[in-house]
Amino acid sequence: MIGEALIDLVPGTGGRTFVATPGGSPYNVAIGLARLGMAAHLMARLADNAFGRILRGHAVAEGVNLAYAPLASEPTTLAVVSLDGQARASYDFYTDGTADWQWTMAEAGRAPADSAILHFGSIASWTAPGDLHILGLASRMRGRGNVLVSYDPNVRPRLLAGPGPGRTAVERGVRLAHIVKASEEDITWLYPDRTVTEAARLWLRLGATLVIVTDGANGADVFMATDPALHRPTPAVTVVDTVGAGDAFTAGLLASLSWHSLQSPAQLARCQPGDLAGVVDDAALVAALACERPGADPPALAEFTSRRS
Repeated sequence: MIGEALIDLVPGTGGRTFVATPGGSPYNVAIGLARLGMAAHLMARLADNAFGRILRGHAVAEGVNLAYAPLASEPTTLAVVSLDGQARASYDFYTDGTADWQWTMAEAGRAPADSAILHFGSIASWTAPGDLHILGLASRMRGRGNVLVSYDPNVRPRLLAGPGPGRTAVERGVRLAHIVKASEEDITWLYPDRTVTEAARLWLRLGATLVIVTDGANGADVFMATDPALHRPTPAVTVVDTVGAGDAFTAGLLASLSWHSLQSPAQLARCQPGDLAGVVDDAALVAALACERPGADPPALAEFTSRRS
């Protein structure tokens, strides 16, 4: 995983206090994978301050490998979380001059040599000046031919200059990925004149092998180039909030691809949409379990296994 690691300020009791919790999409995916028993390396620029130490300490405690995470002199990015009446999260970001966007070529070039999967995306993948180095790493990994590249644009409209620039930024990432996972909300904002199916088919033409579009309680749709879309439902749970749900889905997806021996570009290209039903069901369950508690808090493998059966 490469991308941002930030602090989410989540509303506390009464709505006038906030709790500082570790977050950031790639960071959350790394935590989710580690909890599911997978070897997870996180490339994130972690600040040398109190928030940075919280991020580093939490990741290490969860078993995430930080050998390739640079120590940054810049401050930590902050995201203030708001929840609506349906417990859906929105964010106000404090990003000026923070650590997550200052990648150098040398830092991004230190990826583990034995990587089987590279996941990238979210704010760091389309925020200058560091985005070019993240995209460069994704391009090199895809060019190796034996590394599965996963991308989640995780669109944040408040940080993009409108759908047009957003499409340009996101499509750069799509062209480098075998797997693209996005929310229905992401696509509706990026492509107001296209249906979800039309946008997914466009991404397949741009180079993706697999596109998955999630829509909360409405389930997920799976797209591959030569087959009709496959729809999978979302498990019924009592939702506390949706913070980190998309990242939990991605962690479940990548873990389940490995469990089903679909973790290479060649294996993924040979499979049929029906082969992915169980994979997407696993991802949906991981996301649903994360929604049962506040904040970005994906399930451990034992909890997932017990609920899966």
